[in-house]
Amino acid sequence: MSEENIIVVRGGGDLASGVIHRLYRCGYKVLILESERPSAIRREVSFCEAVYDGEAFVEGVLSHKIEDVSECDRVWKLKEIPLLVDETGKSISCLKPAAVIDGILAKRNLGTSEEMAPLTIALGPGFTAGEDVDYVIETQRGHDLGRIIEEGEAAPNTGIPGVIAGVGKERVIHSPASGSIKNLAEIADYVEKGQVIAEVDGVSVPASITGVLRGIIRDGYIVHKGMKIADIDPRKEQKKNCNTISDKARCIAGSVVEILLSEGVLPV
Repeated sequence: MSEENIIVVRGGGDLASGVIHRLYRCGYKVLILESERPSAIRREVSFCEAVYDGEAFVEGVLSHKIEDVSECDRVWKLKEIPLLVDETGKSISCLKPAAVIDGILAKRNLGTSEEMAPLTIALGPGFTAGEDVDYVIETQRGHDLGRIIEEGEAAPNTGIPGVIAGVGKERVIHSPASGSIKNLAEIADYVEKGQVIAEVDGVSVPASITGVLRGIIRDGYIVHKGMKIADIDPRKEQKKNCNTISDKARCIAGSVVEILLSEGVLPV
């Protein structure tokens, strides 16, 4: 394949999916690269769920799992987004994209480099703009969210979730044990503090606060003790947000499009 202003996005979690959705709506040809077992929490707005189900819808846009990069053209012609399991990015050299975006959000670089494409962008900490990639975009909530960094790094990961309705770390739930998770509540359910929403290897996982279950890791996923597995929004009236892209993801997506346009990478 030749360079056609194709964009490769590494990662298909909720923040990356917000970027992917925006790129698709703007007319870019996008390929998503994912791992064999993605661990999205906000699964209703994550294209990576196509790894398990073959396809995933996010706000009316369809991602379709493919087995080889040669299938991209067929999926693009269907006005869909191809997703390929390719954790190391080995298919990038075959596709020769105009840009590679690292949206894995691993808080460290898992192999993305400037050599992968004429333009490289990374979301969040773990990268140095001007060395690892061309640009880094700030992902930490606050005044600098979405800021485009041309030299240097994003703010380091604090490990503290953003505050929603005055609630911060309490709204995020971590696994009390290692093993297979059995979900007893579903995304968008209204749960009470103390209610058992899941079990991990027979150990109960109680809701940390009262609110809407904004996200929970896939049923049957093998988790480790201390791993983030669920997220509760204390605002009961925000149930609809479980199925829509977040303000944070939309802000970051706008910065990605700004970089592409400023660098002359136009939709096809």
